[in-house]
Amino acid sequence: MKLAYRFVFYFGGFSIGLLFLMFFLSGKKTSCAYGPDARVLKNIQIKSIKYSESVQNQLNNSVIDTLTLNSIFKGADINFSKSDTKSVPCKTYRVVGDLYELDVENCERIATIKNLIIR
Repeated sequence: MKLAYRFVFYFGGFSIGLLFLMFFLSGKKTSCAYGPDARVLKNIQIKSIKYSESVQNQLNNSVIDTLTLNSIFKGADINFSKSDTKSVPCKTYRVVGDLYELDVENCERIATIKNLIIR
C-alpha cells in the first residue's frame, strides 16, 4: 500500500473519531482536572462552603463578598508547602489567588474557609 493511501486512511479514521467524540461529549460538563492543584480546587468547589467567624466578620464588614470568594477558586493555585495534607479527618490547603490567600479546611462533605489574607 502506498504511503499516501496510509495517510488518507489514518486521517479519515482520526476525523471520524473526532466527530464521535464531539457528538458524545457535547452538552456534558466534562473537564480535565489532571494536576494536583486542579483536583483539589475542584474537590473544594463541589462541596458546601462554610466560613469561620473571622471570615464571616470580613464578609459582614464588606471587606470582601461571597461572589469574590467563589471567583478566587477559578484562577487560584494551591501552595502545598504551606498546606497540611497529612491531617486526619480534614486536610487544610492554602489557596493562593491574585489578591487573596485562603486557608481552607477540606473535610469529607464540607469545606470551611478558616482564614482570609488580603495581600
